[in-house]
Amino acid sequence: MTPRPDVSQERQEQILNAAEKVFSERGFSGARMDDIVEEAGLSKGALYWYYKSKDAIILALLDRVFARELKAAERLVEAPGPAGERLKIFMKLTLEEIARLGRLLPLGYEFLALASRRKPVRLWVAGYYRGYRDLLIQILQQGVESGEFIELNVEQAAMHIIALGEGLALLRFIAPDMVDIKRLGDAPMEALLNGFRARTTQPAQAR
Repeated sequence: MTPRPDVSQERQEQILNAAEKVFSERGFSGARMDDIVEEAGLSKGALYWYYKSKDAIILALLDRVFARELKAAERLVEAPGPAGERLKIFMKLTLEEIARLGRLLPLGYEFLALASRRKPVRLWVAGYYRGYRDLLIQILQQGVESGEFIELNVEQAAMHIIALGEGLALLRFIAPDMVDIKRLGDAPMEALLNGFRARTTQPAQAR
């Protein structure tokens, strides 16, 4: 007898796509599991087989939305080339992701608002930022060890990079006309890197 195909991944994607649409339209508090069932075109039993609650769906969406940035950072830790160039690539990917999210940015900020009220969401978001920070620390440490960067507090430097990306994302959400992703280019990251780079020559002393 031919084995039945495993459709679990396909079904989970179907549910998450439906949930993303429902949450975007109604917000987390206004969305019901029944709304997601209807949008997904599945039975209620099928929905609850994969996700027991709205919180479980929210956490799965968090994984899907934010995993890309962490994977990009993981690849850049092992990539060849100067640390500064890899950090510029990382910021470029971050800004492209902000632009790609578009209408989902409000949903992202509702995720963060939920973190203040729901411990599982708060723990997930905190874990994401710690993972993001730790990968950036590795790249920064490589730059210090190679002599490309001055002796840095790499943990603080990583937090500055995170703050830069998050600040631009928030500004784009609040005032999108102020953040033109294409025109920004490398300028935001370059401004930080100028403070990190080792100076090969000392400036002339004032007379």
